[in-house]
Amino acid sequence: MSNEVQVFDNLKVKEVNGQVMFDAESAAIGLGIFDKSHGYENVRWERVNKYLKLSATSGGKINKGDFITEPQFYRLAIKANNETAERFQAWVTEEVLPSIRKHGAYLTNDKIEEILLSPDTLIKVATELKNEREKNVLLTQQVSESRPKADYYDKIMQSKSLVTITQIAKDYGWSAKQMNDKLHELGVQYKIGGQWVLYSKYQDKGYTFSTTVDITKKDGSSDVRMNTKWTQKGRVFIYNLLKENDILPTIEREN
Repeated sequence: MSNEVQVFDNLKVKEVNGQVMFDAESAAIGLGIFDKSHGYENVRWERVNKYLKLSATSGGKINKGDFITEPQFYRLAIKANNETAERFQAWVTEEVLPSIRKHGAYLTNDKIEEILLSPDTLIKVATELKNEREKNVLLTQQVSESRPKADYYDKIMQSKSLVTITQIAKDYGWSAKQMNDKLHELGVQYKIGGQWVLYSKYQDKGYTFSTTVDITKKDGSSDVRMNTKWTQKGRVFIYNLLKENDILPTIEREN
């Protein structure tokens, strides 16, 4: 465990009990959530707390000097939805986090000695690295999906126009497993950590909308589960793709 703050350019990061934490101020500035006045960058804390759905009654607000969790960082990136935020998020996921997790954990001298003396510790560190990589892929898909504006995102998640893969599969007389396997065969998605994730070439097309849920395991560690639904645009994409491969929905086969 280490509480030492590391600085990547202007972004401050530290680890607390194995969890990466981001300095709220430098993260917000990097994501473009600030105003500039008289040469100073002032974080729009009201907007930050609104995006994180934090209030005085929900456990306190985030302010200067506070650190936010990795899931909170990704939520800010999703809500910011601008080119600055996209570039900053890409830099964090492609450079900062891999640097921090080079060995799957902060390897202090004590930790290195523990790994050398205990095979179980080595297995644990390797497992943690695998879980973090899977979590990163899932969160990256969520960030990559189209978010026209924050309010619209919140509403569209409840929209009846979103459908599950089970509903789409039913149109073809298939099970969800059959449809997922076919989309994998056609190079649309792949499986990671028991969940289906779109290949990067399809992630920013607006085909899906996903939410992630943090789940606490019995051993106290956390995991991420994704709830993915397809938009009508995604449904049309699947229809055209399957049609190109001579696969038609039941109603068209009947006709």
